[in-house]
Amino acid sequence: MIESLIKIKGALAEENEETKKMLEIYYRFTIEKASKEEMEQANEQFRSMLKTIGLGVLAILPFSPITIPLLVKIGKFLGINILPNSFKDMK
Repeated sequence: MIESLIKIKGALAEENEETKKMLEIYYRFTIEKASKEEMEQANEQFRSMLKTIGLGVLAILPFSPITIPLLVKIGKFLGINILPNSFKDMK
């Protein structure tokens, strides 16, 4: 259990760093200094951040230890990735 919590902490720290880069790119976009590739990267991180927020909301609901894995499995079956990129390497 402790090992799993350490992995989650690492994934969230990685997500935090990527979010800081995303905000920096969005700022540079406002002053017209961001490239198209950087904007694609920032938009991908924004989607990942929304996934993280969604999982956070699900985590506070009753029966979340059952529903979150079930939703991940259903999403995988349907070809929808509901996990943020930083959580994919936690296996």
